[in-house]
Amino acid sequence: MPSLPQRIGAELLGTFFATLVPTSVDILYFTGAHVDFVSRWLARGFFTAAIIYAFSEFSGAHIDPAVSLGFMLRRVMRLSDMVAYWMAQFGGALLATVLAYALWGSEIAFGASHPGPGYSHPVAFVAEIIATFLLMVIILGTAEHEGQVGKQAAIAVGLTVATCGFFVGPISGASMNPARSLLPEIFSGRFDLLWIYAFGPCIGAALAVAVMTLLCGPPKAGEVKAARGG
Repeated sequence: MPSLPQRIGAELLGTFFATLVPTSVDILYFTGAHVDFVSRWLARGFFTAAIIYAFSEFSGAHIDPAVSLGFMLRRVMRLSDMVAYWMAQFGGALLATVLAYALWGSEIAFGASHPGPGYSHPVAFVAEIIATFLLMVIILGTAEHEGQVGKQAAIAVGLTVATCGFFVGPISGASMNPARSLLPEIFSGRFDLLWIYAFGPCIGAALAVAVMTLLCGPPKAGEVKAARGG
């Protein structure tokens, strides 16, 4: 089992890139820098799979406070560990946002998650719940089978992230990750959107845990490994 500092370091570094990459891709997409709609979401899916391959053995590669919350509610992660993961995840997101702001200045607003044209804030909120629910179901579903934990789950989770981008992206930006969204929004001054991307993913993850508990019963050994790495 990796030590807590190793796990925290993996989550900080992983979330740094999990914030920097989608923020940068969205800035390039909205400023017309030769990034099309398909590439925008495939980049996130591919990168998520790569991060899981790289860091799943160290920390479980949550790189998302909503995922850590889900594992804690599933009772395969201690509350104290979840808080430590959250601190690392938001710390990594902060560093990534500072770097993005240094590179693009006020254009960071294009990289912050926001509802699509014609969609209200409540609709975007529901979209975030649905997308994160699907993501957490896939994470827990693959973790039910111990042989699919870690690197074997990377493809399934990466494809889910890309798929959610295709059908939820135009509605809410398909964040599914409070750390990735909240810091760029704060730097761009969009405080009216914080509730969408703070509570939507967390509610979606909690609902997924409730459903998977009904379907699968108590957590399995694979879920413990998925939550903690090792």
